[in-house]
Amino acid sequence: MKLGVNIDHVAVLREARKVNDPDILNALYVACANGADQITIHLREDRRHIKDIDAKNIMQLSQLPVNLECSINREILDIISELKPHRATLVPEKREEVTTEGGLDVFTYKDEIAYAIEQLHDSIIPVSLFVDPTIEAMEASKDLGAEMVELHTGSFANIFAMLNSSLPHSNHSIKELELPRYELQSRLEKSIQELKDAATHAKKLGLGVAAGHGLNYHNVSYMMDIKEIIELNIGQSIIARSIFSGLADAVKEMKKLTTRK
Repeated sequence: MKLGVNIDHVAVLREARKVNDPDILNALYVACANGADQITIHLREDRRHIKDIDAKNIMQLSQLPVNLECSINREILDIISELKPHRATLVPEKREEVTTEGGLDVFTYKDEIAYAIEQLHDSIIPVSLFVDPTIEAMEASKDLGAEMVELHTGSFANIFAMLNSSLPHSNHSIKELELPRYELQSRLEKSIQELKDAATHAKKLGLGVAAGHGLNYHNVSYMMDIKEIIELNIGQSIIARSIFSGLADAVKEMKKLTTRK
């Protein structure tokens, strides 16, 4: 299992005070030195965290492959084509969202996604699509010409958190998941099966399979049981853990949890 460490949240902290502290490049070097297999960043249209100069510097200085997440916005695609990351992952994006909500709609925006993939391929950039774990999305991703899919694990992670953490007792409780524990358990089992089925089908189609969103030190073990998944992209939980343990140890611990015996 490859571990992609998403360092966006270091930039989130930096932007809170509008100073270059913490330095995103320090996070890059620490992640590279302590077990990351890949660096993941998201260059959003609103530039709320990673800036163009960050993406350029990371591409130039990273000792590891860089997975650059982006929308299908034409301006952004032009930047990605020029930066030439090791992989581009196309994700949905809304200006008002706190974080990415759901997978890319590979049906409604089929033509726009096809154009984006063609442009990236013209720049010799492999493409992954960040999609919901459904059979239909796997087949559409294959038809569109992507080399890889990243399964959106947000639904799984939300259910797991409502069942196994203090989230229901916080201000961030997910209202639609304030359900009896037996119902949450049933939904958790269903979401895990959906991830397994999607991963199996994607591999049969010849797609590489990654997973990400909401994965943390408590729930990542479930992904390890899905042998078709070869890569995880994890950010917020690693950066959150680093506040207490330091980034080096946070990356090392996650790498240990994502190493198959």
